[in-house]
Amino acid sequence: MPRSSLNAGLLAYGPQAQEKAWLNLVTKNQAKGFLSDWEFWARPAQLPPETDWLIWLFLGGRGAGKTRAGSEWVRNRILAGCRRIGLVAPTLNDAREVMIGGPSGLRNIGPEAERPNYEPSRRRLIWPNGAEGYVFSAEDPDSLRGPQFDTIWADEFAAWSYPQETLDTLLMGLRLGDDPRLTITTTPRPIPALKALVKRPGVSMTRSTSAENAGNLAAGFIPAMQAAYGGSLLGRQELDGVLIEDPQGALWTRNDIENACSDAPVDPQRIVVAVDPPATGHDRSDECGIIVAGASGEGSDRIASVLADRSFGPAKPSAWADAVAAAFDGFEADCVVAESNQGGDMVAAVLKAGRPDLPVKLVRASRGKRARAEPIAALYSAGRVKHSGRFAALEDQMCAFGSPEAGSQSPDRVDALVWGITDLMMTPQSAPRLRQL
Repeated sequence: MPRSSLNAGLLAYGPQAQEKAWLNLVTKNQAKGFLSDWEFWARPAQLPPETDWLIWLFLGGRGAGKTRAGSEWVRNRILAGCRRIGLVAPTLNDAREVMIGGPSGLRNIGPEAERPNYEPSRRRLIWPNGAEGYVFSAEDPDSLRGPQFDTIWADEFAAWSYPQETLDTLLMGLRLGDDPRLTITTTPRPIPALKALVKRPGVSMTRSTSAENAGNLAAGFIPAMQAAYGGSLLGRQELDGVLIEDPQGALWTRNDIENACSDAPVDPQRIVVAVDPPATGHDRSDECGIIVAGASGEGSDRIASVLADRSFGPAKPSAWADAVAAAFDGFEADCVVAESNQGGDMVAAVLKAGRPDLPVKLVRASRGKRARAEPIAALYSAGRVKHSGRFAALEDQMCAFGSPEAGSQSPDRVDALVWGITDLMMTPQSAPRLRQL
């Protein structure tokens, strides 16, 4: 049966039913072949990039299929003629239990006649065609001095005891064959070695979330993990496979954000919708920063809460004005605080075009963005600003704000945040110099 016909027959099936569907559509011999055809079954992120690379870096969340991708890559390299394989894990036990003997390990994939035998005393795998694989622990980088390979699979790099030293020694042994290559599979952590690796020439990267492999996980795993960690720093790293790092010079850090996040109910005494509009009066596709924030308490006990991030783009005037009005109504806000540096009175005109009764306070900055933001960052450090939810795009912009890596990008969400918290929290004496229009 042609593969195109089989594909058409599977369109109605979800991920968990696909293998059973195949068995109903093909003969027994065809089924054996198809079930071993990793290139057919794999998701794109689980396949080596088509670009020219020395190192394939696969970043994935927990259960995203990293181990299967690594072991299948090794299997295909062996089928293509590679004969000297290096296998490196955080510990020898990890290599044995995950890379070799795990459900997606080398001894449990592919046709049984092609699977290797493992010699624990020599930490060696022997394939029926004569290929040999040797196991190493990243706890002992010196053990990699001397051995040489044409293929290396390194697992959970971000958990290695000596990641940079082990990688450097490992690469010096990648010197056999016509096309020596290294594949690294790992859940990311912002360690210096991984940060340097993603920028290294010859590295090609793919990424997969845990949710993308939901069909091969326990039914309740993804909902449970999303309920517990969705949107958090830990969740974005461990479930979404995102390498999260704080650029040097940024005003906020990830720890600031984590400390600000709170599940405690809030009952603000005053709520504002803060707006950093794109240039007004033109057909622009810039993002419009729209942050809803509230505050309660008096004096040094006053606490601000970020209630929502309604920022979006492309944002034409009528669209962002409608979004601001909707946020104002939805949160029963007291007023709209809008920056007018770029649009002047046009900002108020746009906001009031559809809602003439909308209370708008226009503010103009006489100081730079960083100077305006520093007092707000200090309030975060003092624990006086909370987030009533997770706002990933805002958090990313906050943790890049003020750093050289941010370049000339306009921090629309942060600007709106600063205007809102300033209006709610800063006394006239300590507030940035603003001019109401």
